[in-house]
Amino acid sequence: MSDPLLALRGIGKSFLGVRVLEGVDLDVLPGEVHAIVGENGAGKSTLMKVVSGVYRPDEGAVELAGVPRTFSGPRDAQRAGIGIVHQEFNLLPERSVAENVYLGHEPVRRGLVDRKAMLVRTAALLASIGESSLPPGACVGRLGVARQQVVEIVKALALDARLLIMDEPTAALADHEVEQLYALVRRLQRQGIGVLYVSHRLREVFDLAGRITVLKDGRRVVTVDAADTSAGQLVRHMVGRELSGYYPGRAERDDPGPVRLVVRGGGNRKLRGVDLRLRAGEVLGVGGLRGSGRSALARALFGAAPFTTGQVTVDGAPVRLRSPRAAMRAGIAYVTEDRKGEGIVGGRSVLDNALLAGRAIRPAWFGRGARTARVRELLAAVDVRAAGEDQEIRFLSGGNQQKVVLARWLALGPGVLLFDEPTRGIDVGAKSAIHDLVRRLARDGAAVLMISSELPELLGMSDRIIVMRDGRIAGELPAGATEEDVLTLALGAVPAAA
Repeated sequence: MSDPLLALRGIGKSFLGVRVLEGVDLDVLPGEVHAIVGENGAGKSTLMKVVSGVYRPDEGAVELAGVPRTFSGPRDAQRAGIGIVHQEFNLLPERSVAENVYLGHEPVRRGLVDRKAMLVRTAALLASIGESSLPPGACVGRLGVARQQVVEIVKALALDARLLIMDEPTAALADHEVEQLYALVRRLQRQGIGVLYVSHRLREVFDLAGRITVLKDGRRVVTVDAADTSAGQLVRHMVGRELSGYYPGRAERDDPGPVRLVVRGGGNRKLRGVDLRLRAGEVLGVGGLRGSGRSALARALFGAAPFTTGQVTVDGAPVRLRSPRAAMRAGIAYVTEDRKGEGIVGGRSVLDNALLAGRAIRPAWFGRGARTARVRELLAAVDVRAAGEDQEIRFLSGGNQQKVVLARWLALGPGVLLFDEPTRGIDVGAKSAIHDLVRRLARDGAAVLMISSELPELLGMSDRIIVMRDGRIAGELPAGATEEDVLTLALGAVPAAA
């Protein structure tokens, strides 16, 4: 076996007296994908910041190619050959690919930036990883997410990166783009570049990684060969229970109550001829590829991008969902997929975020009285873990932010709940808590429509599944359907439903 490219020995780190890393050992071999998994708060991000030079460890050593290194900052780590691709890209959208790649270390000729050399070098780097179709002069802001990610990777390679840290790299990618990323990672492996791969998605961890390290409470629990373990065993290491207990039980056949929501012939710029019925007590899953109309359906029902044709009834009464406020007054709540951009106000407190929906439609009702007390009860009921209700919500984990959003909507007592990717970017422990909350809401009489790109989640949570394709409902599947059933409808391998 070759010598490690990166070796971490006994890494420890504290903040304000709180231990966040304790004696972590880890190594990455040349050409290896080594995955790091664990719940939010397990120490993954802190460990990656130690490796990339953002933090100095309080104890232990970082060795690169057998040489102990102490980084004075991220630039020092970059010069040593460590690159990082963040979940949220660090690109200048108005600049070209080449300008982004060589930002801060542009080639110079006679005292001026040598733009021709910059374009030629960028083209060579792109070709070296099989991305020669991406023009180095293209404006980054006009590229899709997958190609922007390629630019981030090439930025690291331009600094001669030998080790690449990838933090949730598929979070914003469509399914076909994920496959493209897989191919790119494998090309990097063949060049001998080591990859530290941080992800909550266990399937892609098994698809790519040779070894997997589990962190919990700042400690390394175990490092295993991917071929010798299973998703269930990893979950048990992370949260202390089997994967078989990951999803709550579905509704019984007699559980669903009366019809709460009906759409007949719903259509707009992105949707055509949508017919659906949603009953109290059930979780209706919505599957399909990105761009198939899944999110467009949720946004239409919430009045954010309204239906322009068709009819909608809620609890038997016709409604005109022309705005989010109209939908809220009709008893419809919407948990958006873009939690950071649309779901929370990062600089406001936990309590303020939980009161937003109520204050939007009933400002006097959600004053400083009983309703505020009710919201506080709901924050406790959904088990929001924060330093206090006055803490800014941006400092909470993704799972706790999602729970605050849920408490906000529960305060209105909605009859219909729309969830768009409710567990995206959330660790397995917090996912399980969100799943339990969703099922509990259905059992208490709410009608739930849940969109998910994760097929195991879609299949595990849904009482029925509708699959979208090209803005239409391609078909409906019962509980117990398979991933193949969903993909067959999503890809159009059978005729769409009439």
